[in-house]
Amino acid sequence: MKPPTRRRPRPLLALALAASVLLALLTAMPHPAPATPTTPVAATASTSTTVFYYTKTRNWAAYRLHYAPDGGAWTTVPGVAMEAACTGWVKKTVDLGGAAGLAATFTDGTGTWDNNNGKNYALGTGAITVKDGAVAHSDPCPGGGTDPTPTPTPTPTGTTSATVFYSTATVNWTTVNLHYAPTGKAWTPVPGLGMEAACTGWVKKTVDLGGAAGLAATFNNGGGIWDNNNGNNYALPSGLSTVQDTRVTPGATDPCAATVPDTRAPTVPRAVTASATAVSTVLTWEPSTDDTAVTGYQVTRTGGTKGTVVTNTGSTVLSESGLEPLTAYAYTVKALDAAGNLSAASAPASATTGAAPPPTTPGKALGTDPRKDPIYFVLTARFYDGDSSNNRGGNQDVASGNAAHHDPMFRGDFKGLVQKLDYVKALGFSAMWITPVVLNRSDYDYHGYHGYDFYRVDPRLESAGASYQDLINAAHAKGIKIYQDVVYNHSSRWGAKGLFTPTVYGVRDTQWSWYYDEEQAGFEYDGLTLDPKTGKSYYNGDLWSTAVPTGNTCLNWGKPTGQKSPGGYTLYNCQWPGPTNKLFPATYYHQCWLGNWEGEDSRSCWLADDLADFDTEHPAVQNYLIGAYNKYIDMGVDGFRVDTAVHVPRITWNRRFLPAIQQRVAQDWGADTAQNFYVFGEVGAFVNDKWNRGSVNHSAQFYTWKERKEYSADDTQAALEQYTYEEQLGTGSQPTSTNATLNGNTYHAPDHSTFSGMNIIDMRMHMNFGDAHNAFHNGADSDDATNDATYNAVYVDSHDYGPNKSSARYTGGQDAWAENMALMWTFRGIPTLYYGSEIQFQAGKAIDCGPSCPLATTGRAYYGDHLEGTVTATQFAQADSATGAVATTLAQPLVQHLQRLNQIRRAIPALQMGQYSTEHIAGGGIAYKRRYTDAAAGVDSFALVAVTDAATFTTVPNGTYVDAVTGDRRVVTDGTLAIAAPGKGNLRVYVLDLGGKNTAPGKIGTGGPYLK
Repeated sequence: MKPPTRRRPRPLLALALAASVLLALLTAMPHPAPATPTTPVAATASTSTTVFYYTKTRNWAAYRLHYAPDGGAWTTVPGVAMEAACTGWVKKTVDLGGAAGLAATFTDGTGTWDNNNGKNYALGTGAITVKDGAVAHSDPCPGGGTDPTPTPTPTPTGTTSATVFYSTATVNWTTVNLHYAPTGKAWTPVPGLGMEAACTGWVKKTVDLGGAAGLAATFNNGGGIWDNNNGNNYALPSGLSTVQDTRVTPGATDPCAATVPDTRAPTVPRAVTASATAVSTVLTWEPSTDDTAVTGYQVTRTGGTKGTVVTNTGSTVLSESGLEPLTAYAYTVKALDAAGNLSAASAPASATTGAAPPPTTPGKALGTDPRKDPIYFVLTARFYDGDSSNNRGGNQDVASGNAAHHDPMFRGDFKGLVQKLDYVKALGFSAMWITPVVLNRSDYDYHGYHGYDFYRVDPRLESAGASYQDLINAAHAKGIKIYQDVVYNHSSRWGAKGLFTPTVYGVRDTQWSWYYDEEQAGFEYDGLTLDPKTGKSYYNGDLWSTAVPTGNTCLNWGKPTGQKSPGGYTLYNCQWPGPTNKLFPATYYHQCWLGNWEGEDSRSCWLADDLADFDTEHPAVQNYLIGAYNKYIDMGVDGFRVDTAVHVPRITWNRRFLPAIQQRVAQDWGADTAQNFYVFGEVGAFVNDKWNRGSVNHSAQFYTWKERKEYSADDTQAALEQYTYEEQLGTGSQPTSTNATLNGNTYHAPDHSTFSGMNIIDMRMHMNFGDAHNAFHNGADSDDATNDATYNAVYVDSHDYGPNKSSARYTGGQDAWAENMALMWTFRGIPTLYYGSEIQFQAGKAIDCGPSCPLATTGRAYYGDHLEGTVTATQFAQADSATGAVATTLAQPLVQHLQRLNQIRRAIPALQMGQYSTEHIAGGGIAYKRRYTDAAAGVDSFALVAVTDAATFTTVPNGTYVDAVTGDRRVVTDGTLAIAAPGKGNLRVYVLDLGGKNTAPGKIGTGGPYLK
């Protein structure tokens, strides 16, 4: 994001929010990675399951399991009775009749339900726990017994048993399993044995070593998250040991021996507020406090015909959808701590739903490797207008010149995207990055980066039958992923609804009456609905006053500043938001202006007056944003493009936001999908060197790594400590990686154990794409400092800048575009194209000039005129049919070039996911080897690539190579293959023919203007 062009126009998630030290070790993987001696194998699938349900935070008189085996019928309501298991747990073993799992809900049998916030619980086979909304594979009762008396810790013998205490204070897992192997003996089946609660912050397990002197151990939460000591496993002796933040203390004293049980409940949640839109509700409240820590909240909903529903959440915001229409619902909230203490219920809040919208089908993330999917980037409001009824010009419509062009800023919409999905597919793209969808609020907010209500989709983008959910579902039906642009750094100057919105600022005198509207009681801004009195959709009536507002904290409020606006109007103190005039509280917003783009203050100060900078280190802000973006994960989006990522401290990403994303995706769609949920951040390093002016904290690759040390538990202090520590270490002491590069000609398994969870936009290549050769050599130079550059999003230009920080859309010419594309589609990383670049749309035009010129004259012009007509596509990178203007668009030379590049890339795994090497290649141009190997899938793909220039490859494997562009076959017997210069924009891709599944595909597609 480019801030200057956008002016005007600790409660934790129970499974996710781990502290920095263990974030460096916990990896979302289906199995641990033991270093010794035996790789564990999954337990054999069973035809039955034992479901354990946590009772301490429910306190029901009875517990029933209401379930349906996969593909089978539900039990009769209210389900089957569960029996006592051990302290705090009940259980039920059910026969699945061969099914692989079951859907489940829980009830007290008298109308109170826990149905996982309306989604039901998806459970597998074996022993499974459900604790405060979290599902894990574990037996929480030692030996499977039913004795409600806690099992005492045996006295260590020093030779035949080991008692292991594991600290949960920084991982916040609700279930912990010990997966171990006595020295010289076999590993327990995955996921190991359930550890039992010992005292606050600790769990324990005593195991029989059978005479062994010690054990190798790993720990996991039963849901795919492991602490395996960074792949080395823990070596523990017999006797009593503690494992705390990766530190092993053998012969330790019992850490719970002198612990006073935590019996104090958190404070009662305050300021509980509920609102409804259609059949959805949003509930917010202020965070509770506790003598140790608040770990979550329990929300009880009453109303409607479906009884009482209890839902657990880690956020201070709960959104619900699919409720009954025209129904009053009441909510109360209790706070929960780690010891299971519940506060009293809050005062109730109520909301009444409206009429039901047209039904939509729930979405589901596609979950495949994101490197397979080239990305097409669109500004939704500027792409294609499928529904003119939601078009809005805003208060700058005339001043900007848009009105004269009959071109409202909000013009394109989801209906337009749905109608043109076949165009995107015909180009060959299987992923779309779309601009932010949340309700925006500013004078010129069509691009979406001025979020106001983060829990609501902007109505100016939706239509009947074309909601955001409809777009996601329609795209998925065509095999196209949706990557949602998200903003964690800032809100609009109207604040963030549900967190904080300013009451009033500004003086409404006769000069400003055009801007500050008269307040309309009961009218609420949504960007679409017209103010019944003025007929305007850009209503500002909730933000003006003629008298000093009650509780005003702004000095000299309403007094003239002595200055005039550009329009000649008198300016008043406190009329416009800013971090230093106390209109925004320090609880939720930072209180300073940015002074140094490469300084610490760039992460903790405002970028512009229209971008109110969140205090992202405050738990309430974290909870608000996590809760908001969980909503879109639930809808089935496939990834997040993170706006202004560099302006949020890396440690905050690593501690809070990235684990929360992973936890929610895993909860919704499983661990494998969570690994492939593509998060790529905009770390704006607009320099031509490897490190951004020597600052590691402001360099793109820095954000791909976990933390290397422990910092203060306070996130604000930790951010300062981390900044200073890494800045003092400097560029020469940063971690390095070979994940993107081959070992000679051999592919090697990448090591993602220190991956943060955030990939990056390749700013180095972007800055150097004035010439493809510069982009190639500069990009490769930064790869050893990036955790895995094969996941970099690579683009030439965007909605912010062209290469070398140009303020204009790329204007290098068609041949240069063809060359850039040839590099992007065959080099490491994920090729990404800004809408219209396939026809050099608006080449050389200013990308953005705010409301000072019409959008039609900029790089953000409306593209729909080029898409009129019809197009159908059943296969990627080819149109079955096309008529009208879109047929003309598809016939353009760069479009044909792009289609064939996508056909080639899609057919050769090495070009999608392969590592690369530039060793033993003579010629000095753009040339590289790529290889991808997946033994389990039987895939081994090896290719030699030369773009534009001649190249000679030596020491390559002997065999037959076939060029995917021309079909030329070469037999290599001496390890050497020489390629003549194909010409600017052209390339050669010689694929090693390994036979069988890895037979070279031969010539792919037909010759075109460049690939010939």
